Amino acid sequence: MTQTAGSAVEDRTAVTEALARLPRVVDLLAARAEEHDRDGTFPYQGIEAVHEAGLLTLTVAQKYGGAGGTLADTVRVLAQLGRGDASVAVLTAFTLLQHAEQARTGAWPAAGYRRLLTESRRGPALVNTLRAEPEGAGPLPATVARWDGEAWLLTGRKADCAGAEALAWMAVWARTEEPVPRVGTFLVRGDSEGVEIDPTWDQLGLRASAGHDVILDSVRVGPEGALKLAAPGTAGAAESAAAETSRAWHDLALCAVHLGVARAAQEWLVRFLQQRTPANLTEPLATLPRYRSALGEIEAALIGAEELVYGLAAGVDRGEASATARTGAAQLLVNRAVTGAVQQAVALTGNPGLSRRHPLERYLRDVLSGRTHFPADEVVLEATGRAVLDRAARRS
Repeated sequence: MTQTAGSAVEDRTAVTEALARLPRVVDLLAARAEEHDRDGTFPYQGIEAVHEAGLLTLTVAQKYGGAGGTLADTVRVLAQLGRGDASVAVLTAFTLLQHAEQARTGAWPAAGYRRLLTESRRGPALVNTLRAEPEGAGPLPATVARWDGEAWLLTGRKADCAGAEALAWMAVWARTEEPVPRVGTFLVRGDSEGVEIDPTWDQLGLRASAGHDVILDSVRVGPEGALKLAAPGTAGAAESAAAETSRAWHDLALCAVHLGVARAAQEWLVRFLQQRTPANLTEPLATLPRYRSALGEIEAALIGAEELVYGLAAGVDRGEASATARTGAAQLLVNRAVTGAVQQAVALTGNPGLSRRHPLERYLRDVLSGRTHFPADEVVLEATGRAVLDRAARRS
């Protein structure tokens, strides 16, 4: 992350070099994915490999000495990492999203972000936003920040915090304990006094992503670590637009991870069909028209999903409001496509596809569990329908 801005071609050098290292990283992740999935252990070696390849800081802005990776770069990287190990890809995604948001908004205090970049030069420095709470979504977060005259003291519990045990920084969504509460993000060091990890993560898939609960007990945060404190519902047009862009990055980044998982499932299916010759046949299953047609259906679904993700990512990079507005519906369509593709692969292979001796059943569990990072379908569809009605009302 020492590159300085130069010509347009030179500005892409760090990104190009990082992308060139991807195949080796993907192979390393794939070699250890089954072990971490089976044991539910954290993939430290995989995260280290992603970091050493320059992929964990790909979206650090050039003004901070980084590569300045775009959303289009990000989705392509995450799709490849997802082929190797979806858990590592998810953890990488959340860190890349933090750096990308800092590049766009500069919300972190200068000293705090310099510290994060320094840590990132020394080794992997994972970051994640902690929003979810065991009680579920409400108008205000249950996590409370109380001002003691010198600093904020954070108390509460956050759920499903991917990478919890290894986070260098946590961006905690909380409300202030004031007569008129304000809501914002509080920057918490992962090793802060009062932070406790409750190992609750025991999911069907993404088992190595360590999405444990984080308990905050009067965790001290200096005044400079409180970001964007504001009364709920008072965000202006600029803040709303920035939030929509952040949501678009999140939607497409996580979709890309799931696309990678589906491609890995397809690759395994192809090998299976080419090698499997049942006792009642003289040639492999791949020679039968019905299997080729089914494989073609999977390919068509994944092509459509990829074009949607990559096309919208390029549009968001260009600042197109229409692309940003469509990523919510796109993630629903992409997740349906990739889930359907992996389920069809399992159906085509029968018992072998469900055996833990093969990775296909892990791919299925991972794509199903990935939905924990997105709103429920009915929420997305209701919002999409409301947008359609709003457009109609404006035209009338």
